[in-house]
Amino acid sequence: MLLDLHVKNLALIEEEEIHFGGGLNILTGETGAGKSIILGALGIALGKKASREILRRPEEDGLAEAVFAVTSPAQRQVLAELEIPVYDDQVIFSRRISSGRTISKINGETMPAQTLKRAGEAFLDVYGQNEQQTLLKKSRHLALLDAFAGEELDGLKGDLSLAYQTYADLKKEADSASLDLSARLREISFLEHEVEEIREAELAIGEDLNLEAEYRKMKYASKITEELDRVRHLLSDESACGDLIAQAIHSLRQAEDYDSKIGDYLSALMDVESLISDVSGEIDSHLEDAAFDEERFYELEQRLDLINDLKAKYGRSIEEILAALEDKQKELFKLQDYDRYQEELKKRLKRAEEAYLDLARQVSARRKQAAKKLCARVSEALLSLNFLSANFQMRFTETSSYTAGGIDEAEFYISTNPGEEARPLSQVASGGELSRIMLVIKTELAAREDLVDSLIFDEVDAGISGKTAQAVARKLRRLGREVQVICITHLPLIAAEADRHFLIEKSLQAGRTVSGIRQLDEEETVRELARMISGDVISESVLENARQMRDAAAKEKRDQ
Repeated sequence: MLLDLHVKNLALIEEEEIHFGGGLNILTGETGAGKSIILGALGIALGKKASREILRRPEEDGLAEAVFAVTSPAQRQVLAELEIPVYDDQVIFSRRISSGRTISKINGETMPAQTLKRAGEAFLDVYGQNEQQTLLKKSRHLALLDAFAGEELDGLKGDLSLAYQTYADLKKEADSASLDLSARLREISFLEHEVEEIREAELAIGEDLNLEAEYRKMKYASKITEELDRVRHLLSDESACGDLIAQAIHSLRQAEDYDSKIGDYLSALMDVESLISDVSGEIDSHLEDAAFDEERFYELEQRLDLINDLKAKYGRSIEEILAALEDKQKELFKLQDYDRYQEELKKRLKRAEEAYLDLARQVSARRKQAAKKLCARVSEALLSLNFLSANFQMRFTETSSYTAGGIDEAEFYISTNPGEEARPLSQVASGGELSRIMLVIKTELAAREDLVDSLIFDEVDAGISGKTAQAVARKLRRLGREVQVICITHLPLIAAEADRHFLIEKSLQAGRTVSGIRQLDEEETVRELARMISGDVISESVLENARQMRDAAAKEKRDQ
């Protein structure tokens, strides 16, 4: 649920913070007051593109920040998949826009704008005039049905997608497996050469690292010998540290009889003397083994050159070279027994196709069951929205080719007059009818617990009035009992149903137009309804009419 929206330095807005609540939140105001700016700022907070031209003062940053309550397991799952932490059951979407760049954050952590979009889809669904047009697009109808079918279809669709990928990969392999005899012989010869080349090398994992270490040691043998010989002389010469430490030990022994503390120093120096002696002996042994072996050095060079040559051809490591050998052996075996390979490939492809079609038909059957349920509910609900008759259908056809989503194409059909044959929705529905149909579909989708719990309706009242407006108002009120609804409207019948009523209005400050928004109390709500009824001239009778509308809406809420 949307809790707060903070907007600063965007378009006509200086700075505003709006506190939304559950139920039906109504936003009203005169044309041009800035209602679209509120929705635009919310869209920006959730990742939509933000142009620098929207900044009210270009020299200062703009801010759009939305705070949502995390209320469902589905929302938590989406956030977990995006690795977004949740604090106090809330998530904060924030976009800061400057003349140089835009910074996007969720819960204080910088994120790509695309991540804000993906996360935002789990919290908010915006329905405006653009979304109304999705009902005219046949390609979107199946997606609406699948959203209605929900979890009972999601698992099958996941299995179907995997089955399709298996089938598509095998189909691609089968389509490319058509080498003629001469091409196959050339490929066999080339693969035999590569396989033999790798096999002859008799590679061992880790061999290259050991050889490189030995090669480096032998390459710098003279430098190593020179430095070790110098250290040996420093440790063993009479004037070196070993002799000096021996003299120090002798002096400490002379003094030890007179001061017991000196024994500690003596013991420590004797340990040092022993350590120096050990190191000196080990260096002598190392020098004996460090002699340069020209033959061995040549062998190392040749072996490393061979390994590096194989790395250049087949992989960056011995592990990758051996993996390439395994792949080439499989390909060689396939080509050497090509007829058997093609026969086996055909069998695998057939099994994959059968598995895909079995799942596709199960998905199709589930969709048709869900479509009957959805269409029956939409038809019934449209009658309550002042349709004289409503026969809402979904008709299925089969796709011309397999897809990851199945073998279904589907389109909404409707008949709004008794005895009239149903026709495609795009051919018969007016703008006002589309608004009501989409409202009903959104209502049905909102009833599912696994979907978003905040809906925004912008211009849902387009093309309606009178009894139809009253019916839409009641539908919005009922929907507000299921989820949070935020609605921008010009109709007082709809505004009268508000649980919270916000007024967006313009004023002049320091010679510039500014839009502000505030929540109205009950008396202010009545006056705003009166303005919506009659305009600027508000008589006592208009005010009384507005009160009656408000009282009637409150009574219907109590009676539900």
